Amino acid sequence: MRAIKQVKKLIEKTPDSKSGQTFSKLILSLESDVEFLVKDLYQLDSEEFDLAIEVLKDWRIDRFYLGKAKAFDSATHAHALSAVK
Repeated sequence: MRAIKQVKKLIEKTPDSKSGQTFSKLILSLESDVEFLVKDLYQLDSEEFDLAIEVLKDWRIDRFYLGKAKAFDSATHAHALSAVK
């Protein structure tokens, strides 16, 4: 499964988790050219960190992949949920 699709599922499953929020910020940053703190990646566990690196690689390779838009929607929703709290 592509990294972007895995992240989309992770964000949808656990939008309020630390990793869900980190992946949401990463996706929003990549899509919207907003700042992302690289140190946030180091707070992920090893498997999630590797997944984040794969997302960066996938994003660079195929910027216009349809799944990216779906992941962006999930990240935006998760971000909005955390802002309401």
